[in-house]
Amino acid sequence: MNGKLILQLSLLGLAMAFATVYFVPSTAEPLLWLPIFIFCAYALAKNAPGRPFVHGLLLGVMNSVWITAVHVLLFDAYLAHHPGEAGTMESMRMPLPPRLMMAIVGPCIGVASGIVIGLFTLVARWILRRRGALET
Repeated sequence: MNGKLILQLSLLGLAMAFATVYFVPSTAEPLLWLPIFIFCAYALAKNAPGRPFVHGLLLGVMNSVWITAVHVLLFDAYLAHHPGEAGTMESMRMPLPPRLMMAIVGPCIGVASGIVIGLFTLVARWILRRRGALET
């Protein structure tokens, strides 16, 4: 496992965490995540020593740690810049406080995004091997 690579790539998730609090509307988020996932998949496929899927999965989980922590800590600023989400939270009956719900849901999203990054990494490694850019 290359923990240093995962940590370095997860800094993109940390940057996105702050960007999504203050600048990026939730409707634009997927458009920004897609190129990040593709870049990370390429970097993992090229530089991870083995287990490309696991590297991608762990990257998604690490991203969710950053994003969840920033969103929970900056909860009021997040809601101020995301009125749609604020309205949804107010209209839904949640069994737990909203910050706690974020803390629970965040890692689940991290695992789901990690699966996507892991699959992208497998595809990127396959492409790189076919082009002769990686040793078999």
